[in-house]
Amino acid sequence: MTQMTRRRALALAAALAAPALLPGIAAAQPAYPNRPITVIVPFAAGGPTDVVTRLVAEVMARDLGQPVVVENVGGAGGTLGAQRVAQARPDGHTLLLHHIGMGTTPSLYRRLAYDPVNGFEPVGLVTEVPMTIIAKKDFPAANLADMVRVMREQKLSINLANAGVGAASHLCGLLLQSAVQAQVTTIPYRGTGPAMTDLIGGTVDLMCDQTTNTTQQIRSGAVRAYAVTTSERNAALPDLPTAAEAGLPGFEVSVWHGLYAPRGTDAAIVNRLSRSLQVALREERLVARFAELGTTPVSQERATPAAHRAYWQADIAKWRPIIQAAGQYAD
Repeated sequence: MTQMTRRRALALAAALAAPALLPGIAAAQPAYPNRPITVIVPFAAGGPTDVVTRLVAEVMARDLGQPVVVENVGGAGGTLGAQRVAQARPDGHTLLLHHIGMGTTPSLYRRLAYDPVNGFEPVGLVTEVPMTIIAKKDFPAANLADMVRVMREQKLSINLANAGVGAASHLCGLLLQSAVQAQVTTIPYRGTGPAMTDLIGGTVDLMCDQTTNTTQQIRSGAVRAYAVTTSERNAALPDLPTAAEAGLPGFEVSVWHGLYAPRGTDAAIVNRLSRSLQVALREERLVARFAELGTTPVSQERATPAAHRAYWQADIAKWRPIIQAAGQYAD
């Protein structure tokens, strides 16, 4: 056998042996997840989205067999945290849990350092949280109809607090002013906590925020509540009328939350995360805690990538004309 023939024979033997090695190579790949997972919350600690995320993360950690660490990266209406995830390595170890802002950011911001639509892989919806219309305890309106009258009469002398441009409370405030046809003075804060503190202290007049942040304050009498912004009353606040019942028909808004991975994350990883999310949303203690906060987990069917993507795209289309009509942009 010549040297040339010998080389060819060795090359052929190596090629034939290669397929037999592939299973061993595949088996050597680390299973997912193989280290702690970080879930970015793009808002301050203690706010509604943070509370929801920590409850979900605790159960998912047990199911995934790895710690799930919640990190708050607030600022710029949630876009700083979202940008960090959009630019993260798409290996399933850096995730985003965001609210309705994922539906409004594409219209609210005209210039961003990341793609707010194509920069993410939706994992599944988590919950839809009702909003409540509330005021400081001594606000001079006994019910929602009176509140609307005061807003229309006093307009810019009325202060409406929110947790910052792009926050759920800001968006609800936009809708409220549009619905009552009265522009008031909006006061943006850096987070829900300080906004609520000033409302309780009487520094500001009104606020429209999620039940996850307002239920306990309403029950304790720290604030005056006028309505819940859904078509049905909320089980956690059964005595609080809907906006329609209180005289503002058609005013409905809820804040949905969803889990995201960076674009390009392998479908198998996205599906594993979705299955873990579904496990979390069935967990009895989580369901009970959600109920205390005035919300419920979404159905198992909605906690999937496909359902999440469809809902997200529909919400982007819903908010675009509202934001354009208001002419209020975050940049």
